[in-house]
Amino acid sequence: MARIELSNIAKAYGSVEVMRDINLTIEDGEFIVLVGPSGCGKSTLLRMIAGLEPITGGDFMIDGTRMNEIPPRDRDMAMVFQSYALYPHMDVARNMGFSLEIRKAQKEERTSKVAEAARTLGLTSLTERLPRALSGGQRQRVAMGRAIVRDPSAFLFDEPLSNLDAALRVEMRLEIARLHQRLNATMIYVTHDQVEALTLADRIVVLNAGDIQQVGTPLDLYERPSNKFVAQFIGSPTMNILSVDQAEGGVRLKDGTVLKTGTASGQKQAHELGVRPEHLDIVPEENAHMSGFAELVEHLGSDTNVHANVPGVGQVLVRQHGHFPLSVGDPVNIALDLEKAHLFSSDGVRLAA
Repeated sequence: MARIELSNIAKAYGSVEVMRDINLTIEDGEFIVLVGPSGCGKSTLLRMIAGLEPITGGDFMIDGTRMNEIPPRDRDMAMVFQSYALYPHMDVARNMGFSLEIRKAQKEERTSKVAEAARTLGLTSLTERLPRALSGGQRQRVAMGRAIVRDPSAFLFDEPLSNLDAALRVEMRLEIARLHQRLNATMIYVTHDQVEALTLADRIVVLNAGDIQQVGTPLDLYERPSNKFVAQFIGSPTMNILSVDQAEGGVRLKDGTVLKTGTASGQKQAHELGVRPEHLDIVPEENAHMSGFAELVEHLGSDTNVHANVPGVGQVLVRQHGHFPLSVGDPVNIALDLEKAHLFSSDGVRLAA
């Protein structure tokens, strides 16, 4: 197991700085997920931790030892890539044990560790198969088994589920969660899928344009986003953002409606109001904060997503639990759960009420 510290980590390609002042401590046995849009630097950061990318500035420490110049093979980390990268001419057992083979481990040790990893991942009956005879989920488990047999101090996952279909992604998410519980190992996991992040992580690190936006538990990020970027990135469907002006005791929507959200503390004025679709409700007109009509209704079975057009306010997405009997063009009266709404200043920072 390993405690990992990143202090003022920076990365530049020539004169182009792509990451700056990355400060993060990952505790022994913790499951950390790095999320963000494409190009935000999450895979670059993971590769720097693995030693596959040189660190331009700052200090990278494992259990108190500076590791900036230590080559990947000596960092005692195992990486699971987006592509399975299995040897097509080797069966499952040899694919999983090949790293031990090139390290000249004894055959008995290799056989024992491969058998144990195969049991852990449900691959015992498949050890004599070649990769071409496996499904995508089975191949990904073999790639994970290859990492497990090394008994590393930390596991690094670089978008390991992105090549799988939706059903297999759910299955493999559960497999990775079980693996973490069994091994109690330090794991760093990169994904652009915030559902994976919310379901797997002890803590989530949200990155954007080479900077850390927020670090916290899934519930922290969902309920207390530090800024508009985090608020919109975490949660599906994405948060509604409505333009507002400051008003006495609350904010005023662009149609003139005053919402009693409380007055934001500090000197910054509220510029936008954010509210998640699940914190809106379709109600009788007399109980509504705003009214419009349905432009699109998505009947998903477990939920109904209503895309409403509210004159003077704009597009508003409402999520209703279960089947909601509504059609395109129907009038929609919407109430907001103001206790769960968020206020943002003009620079996107969330304001405390």
